[in-house]
Amino acid sequence: MSPSPSPSASASASASPGTSPGTSPGTSPGPSGGGASCAVACTVSIQWGGGFAANVTVRNTGTAAVNGWTLRWSFADGRTVSQLWNGSYTRTGAAVAVGGPGYNGTLAPGGGSTSFGFDGTWTTANSRPAAFTLNGASCTVE
Repeated sequence: MSPSPSPSASASASASPGTSPGTSPGTSPGPSGGGASCAVACTVSIQWGGGFAANVTVRNTGTAAVNGWTLRWSFADGRTVSQLWNGSYTRTGAAVAVGGPGYNGTLAPGGGSTSFGFDGTWTTANSRPAAFTLNGASCTVE
């Protein structure tokens, strides 16, 4: 584990770990077309031996609204989500899926965004996920 915090992507908010995402992938066309129509910024706000807290912002950079969203990524280095807020998540092995809650399920075109946070654990390192998808479309990592 590196002693300095590194950006970390995370799932959408959920009051209880292990709940399924509030929306299914593909409930809305989501970003598509030539190039990424979404951007994700993930930062570790605090880190301690074996744990960390992270904040994630998802932005719709496309020209159409995203109605119902699911953000997906895979953790490396044995990282996991232990709790999440402002969304709900599922985890299968290293794969994480976060869905937006009903009150936060639409991302307006041209920069509409949402944020969520989570607490997580790590075993060997706390490296940032390399890639994210929003409703199946690749996002730019900021």
